[in-house]
Amino acid sequence: MFSRLYHYAVIVEQQSLNRASRLLNVSQPALSRQLQTLESEAGMALFERVGKRLHLTPAGHLLYQLALEEQRLERRYHQEFAKLDSTRRSTLTIGASLTTLQSTLPDLITHFTNTEPETDITAVTGKTHEIVGLVKNRKVDIGLVASQIKDAALKCVPLFDDHLCLVVPKGHDLTAKPSLELHDVTGLPMILFSKGTWYRILTDEWFQRYGVKPEIKMEIDSFEAILRLVSTCHTATLLPRSYLRPLMLEDNELVRLDLQELKKTIRTTSLIYDESQTHEVVQRFVQQARLYYSI
Repeated sequence: MFSRLYHYAVIVEQQSLNRASRLLNVSQPALSRQLQTLESEAGMALFERVGKRLHLTPAGHLLYQLALEEQRLERRYHQEFAKLDSTRRSTLTIGASLTTLQSTLPDLITHFTNTEPETDITAVTGKTHEIVGLVKNRKVDIGLVASQIKDAALKCVPLFDDHLCLVVPKGHDLTAKPSLELHDVTGLPMILFSKGTWYRILTDEWFQRYGVKPEIKMEIDSFEAILRLVSTCHTATLLPRSYLRPLMLEDNELVRLDLQELKKTIRTTSLIYDESQTHEVVQRFVQQARLYYSI
């Protein structure tokens, strides 16, 4: 149903028709024809080639944002139709903030389903305040958020602390500096999380505290897309340290840089649930999550 713009998003994120072709299992000529059709409909170029890399034009940036919106619609489509399936056995619905959905949650689900494969897990995404509301209104069984929630109606279980790091492409000018200062960030072209997300709130608070004013090029709520586009657009970003695994950085040709002031941007990732309405599968998930992070 949603294939054409999805294919376009993969081309953007892979920065290469060849890599996108292999990932999608679609021939490169077919992808090239799809891209030509999109450019014909837009009436302008979506990419420009710089060496072997594809760089987005302003029209390409706009279409990529629309492609991400379509992906969110597709997720909702699957979630809503899954609700009509009454044949499921044990179920667990998890609400996750946007960044935790893409990073922390997959590890927890894999760990949990290894021991409880009979449990069907559904994930719902949203901003942190939306997840809190979903848990309180019993729309989801448990929430995973990048914050500590103080609410008398909810149980909050801290999992781990985190802080922001500066991330740039390999070969960026800042990688040659022996140490970084705050003035290195001012005016720096950046791709950041969308406004309203906890990590964007944390980022904006940090900017205000230290008087840092970067040049914000794009605002995206997809962690994976930010990783891809930082290299494509030769920009920088601020991302949680726990998400920046060595292989992930290597695959995207990125480098994590340390800035002393960023170590103060501490955020705690937590599980939240309504203790008075909790069924056994929630208790088992919480217990295994605590063990997984050795808490």
